[in-house]
Amino acid sequence: MIDVPPLPADFRLHPDPSLGIRQDGRVLLGGAPYRLMRLTARAVPMIGAWLDGKPVGAGRSAGLLARRLVQAGMMHPVPPSDATRPSVTVVVPVRDRSEQLARCLSGCRGTEVIVVDDGSADPAAVAEVARAAGARLVRRASNGGPAAARNTGLACATTELVAFVDSDCLPRPGWIDALLPHFADPAVAAVAPRIVADGPGSGLLGRYEAERSALDMGPAESIVRPGAAVPYVPSAALIVRRSAAGTGFDATLRVGEDVDLMWRLAAEGHHVRYDPSVSVAHQHRTRPRQWLAQRVQYGTSAAPLSVRHPGLLPAASMAGWSAAAWGLVLARRPVAGALLAAGTTALLARKLSIWCDRPWTMAARLSGGGTLRAGEQLGRTLTRTWWPLVLPVAAAVPRSRLPLAAATVLPALLEYRRSRPGTPVVPWAAIRLADDVAYSVGVWRGCLRERTTAPLLPRLWWSSADGITPPTSQSD
Repeated sequence: MIDVPPLPADFRLHPDPSLGIRQDGRVLLGGAPYRLMRLTARAVPMIGAWLDGKPVGAGRSAGLLARRLVQAGMMHPVPPSDATRPSVTVVVPVRDRSEQLARCLSGCRGTEVIVVDDGSADPAAVAEVARAAGARLVRRASNGGPAAARNTGLACATTELVAFVDSDCLPRPGWIDALLPHFADPAVAAVAPRIVADGPGSGLLGRYEAERSALDMGPAESIVRPGAAVPYVPSAALIVRRSAAGTGFDATLRVGEDVDLMWRLAAEGHHVRYDPSVSVAHQHRTRPRQWLAQRVQYGTSAAPLSVRHPGLLPAASMAGWSAAAWGLVLARRPVAGALLAAGTTALLARKLSIWCDRPWTMAARLSGGGTLRAGEQLGRTLTRTWWPLVLPVAAAVPRSRLPLAAATVLPALLEYRRSRPGTPVVPWAAIRLADDVAYSVGVWRGCLRERTTAPLLPRLWWSSADGITPPTSQSD
């Protein structure tokens, strides 16, 4: 674990959309996981100054408080515009796909590029494309997978930063320069852009991928760590600090190696940033058979990741009281579920009353909001992980069929309403459910292969005070 330094004095901060300020600035709500943070009197004017656009400023206490807010996901760092831009080497792993490689390299001009041929069947074609683009070619004798190929390129690079770009990406000029200011923060070990579709897509599946690709982490900026709004970023396009990355990816993983690296960096105390203001286009799979196979493959990563990172990839993660309340609703006991939710809210309000002027309002926001989010998460888990168990339950208990059907469909409809895609709701929801079911097939396959049930089990906690942090200013 590294000693995380204060946020640099010349950085500024801007609030996450989730941030709410209560009690005359003494209470902050927001972040991911959603939490309540109490501030000491000395910290309140610091927050006000940062919200007014002032820099973090000198002083270790201010820098550490800013770091804590960034780590919580309540605020996001804004690097200075004149930040030094370190040198970068681009590493492109490829196996055949010479036409895609040529398109990818056309967007990497002006930067040192290493093409790693990962055991292509036609190495001459790859070599010709690399030579035409002025890239350095490194050939592996046998195919080791994307992680091994990236590691080969990482070992050959000598610059401070290395940008990994998959050969089916279409990077636009300037995307690297736009992300480099983040590295003015010495705690930042990696930065990722948003991965978007190469065009609006054609056909229902093509439009769905353009609107909701598994590689697209969304429009909201975030710190990247387990439990954050963006828990990982794909390695399709990613810039890393070579000194922090070490030997790189786990080459024994053929899928999920990017998640593993992000979580290892976070566990060591490094920061990883996701900056969606910068995007890199990607050629998504849009043929049904290939698309489904890819989703199944993604699901197989859950088990090996759970073995390497115990407790970080449960089927669902929520307060046990919220899970119990929704369990009562699914059992057609909605009144009992509502009473249980009200009881936990009352317990939380009692704890908040010690220092909060309006404990019931705060408790309702924390407990009620958490219960609603838990319900949506449980609904999605039914299709994304538990559907092999849901089917026999529905067959054995007829009265459970209607609530189970509603629980599986409602999350897709809620997501559709939030994102408002151009695809009609019925086919979009059907593809979304197929997406989850295919992923679930991979999860179960991976569990059988790794002989673990960890990705199939929920993580529940039972304290009504979770999400409340002690008074903070880093100056007491």
